Amino acid sequence: MLKRSVTITIACLAACGCTQHYNQREAERYIIENEQQWAESVATGDISVVERILAEDFVGVDPTGRLYDKATMISDTRDAPNYFVSNRANEIKVRFYGDTAVAQGSETWERRTGDPLRGRFVWTDTWLRRKGKWQIVAAEDLVAPEQPATP
Repeated sequence: MLKRSVTITIACLAACGCTQHYNQREAERYIIENEQQWAESVATGDISVVERILAEDFVGVDPTGRLYDKATMISDTRDAPNYFVSNRANEIKVRFYGDTAVAQGSETWERRTGDPLRGRFVWTDTWLRRKGKWQIVAAEDLVAPEQPATP
């Protein structure tokens, strides 16, 4: 009877994904570092970051409300240095919900041409841990005033 109970417990844990453990501090550090690298890739054109952190089924929403996928993001990142001088992440907050993490933050950017030349994005990225690997499955970006509003 005990053997059957243990087998059923293990099967239940495997089915709900409860057997996957990770170090939350390390995961948070990984997510923050990769969010910073993704921000910088807008000015450098480094597509390796995008290829690594975006899941194959990724869907994002850009500041104009347009949906985009991983392939579009890779293409846009390749072209981004033609438009952006710099882009850097500011504060980033990460919250965990099991094998899901929500990262929220902002970036400060400078463009080569256009109006305005400087600005700020605020964003929310949803990370999912699959087969031991953290990747972004959804993102939404907004253009915000350069200085955050005070309460």
